[in-house]
Amino acid sequence: DLVQDGSSWEEVVALAQALEGAGVTIINTGIGWHEARIPTIATSVPRGAFSFVTKKLRDENVVSVPLCATNRINAPSTVESILANGDADLISMARPFLADPDIVKKSREGLDREINTCIACNQACLDHAFIGKTASCLVNPRACHETEISIEPNSITPDQKLNIGVVGSGPAGMAFVHTAATIGHNVTLFDKSEEIGGQFNMAKRIPGKEEFHETIRYFTVQLEKLRKEGKLDVNLGTEVSFSEMERRSSSTGEGGGAEKKIDKWIIATGVDPRVPNIPGLDHPNVLSYIDVLRNKAKVGHKVAVIGAGGIGFDVSEYLLHHDDAHDDHDKRADEVDADEFLENWGVDKNNTKRGGLLPDEDVKMTKSQREIVLMQRKKGKTR
Repeated sequence: DLVQDGSSWEEVVALAQALEGAGVTIINTGIGWHEARIPTIATSVPRGAFSFVTKKLRDENVVSVPLCATNRINAPSTVESILANGDADLISMARPFLADPDIVKKSREGLDREINTCIACNQACLDHAFIGKTASCLVNPRACHETEISIEPNSITPDQKLNIGVVGSGPAGMAFVHTAATIGHNVTLFDKSEEIGGQFNMAKRIPGKEEFHETIRYFTVQLEKLRKEGKLDVNLGTEVSFSEMERRSSSTGEGGGAEKKIDKWIIATGVDPRVPNIPGLDHPNVLSYIDVLRNKAKVGHKVAVIGAGGIGFDVSEYLLHHDDAHDDHDKRADEVDADEFLENWGVDKNNTKRGGLLPDEDVKMTKSQREIVLMQRKKGKTR
């Protein structure tokens, strides 16, 4: 249960046997209490990191009912690996079905790259549920609103069809393009970057946010399908000015050219970072988070990060783990080392101590690449 002085392994075994004796036919091995300080379901938890607990109980043959593994299992490849290794008899998933209700069907049909993968952000499922709001999904807002939001292929009538221009291919732009083209509009997408994804391309570089790669992969596949169907034109490396938008809006689209008149524009260009009024901001040692995460600027050993919100924290996390000199590879979710994660958080894979925790002196922290001071103006806890 990952809390100090929690259950011993002997008590876990006794509970499993008592449950079987009471008539239980399947045991689902949930990990950790909400009070546990160790993350168990957040996106920073490696895929299938806790299946070792299910395997330990299964290998000891202390119960005869099937054992079900859970916690951060969101991809068919992870499911197959856990089952093939004999870690569990069954797999439990919940949030992945909010992200994509067809995950099993797509997996069965060999369409893994078309799965809208759960990124374990918890922002629209658990965060909503805990305050009494309808659960949904950040990467699939239609989840739990299926009767209110209808997205059916080619469902609009010919007189409703529009030529729509979309500026920006971040999460909002990608989602709009996918929906509008699916229901039957002709869509033209513009982005000054050479790749879709917007600021997700920076977020995916943060250690613990490797799952963000999957959202970009999903939309890349979906938008390519729409392009091949003739419903979408993609113009990357193309910056659109207001005068260009005006020109395209008044174009007749005649004369044999491929350029279509744009009936409606959707602006999905995201945000620019606020530049604080601090003397010395023009010093060559001062960098923005975009300089670091998108442009891969080199950063020294001792760093002060001004701003302790989500972006400041993410930049600090990146800098602590990233070595400019030797490491230019951004990990994908299935490359994250689960054993290293467990060691860093003091989880005892042998369950020799109560709660499954290592003594403080045995916790092994990965050596950080830098010394970082995280700064904020206000007093108190960061938010």
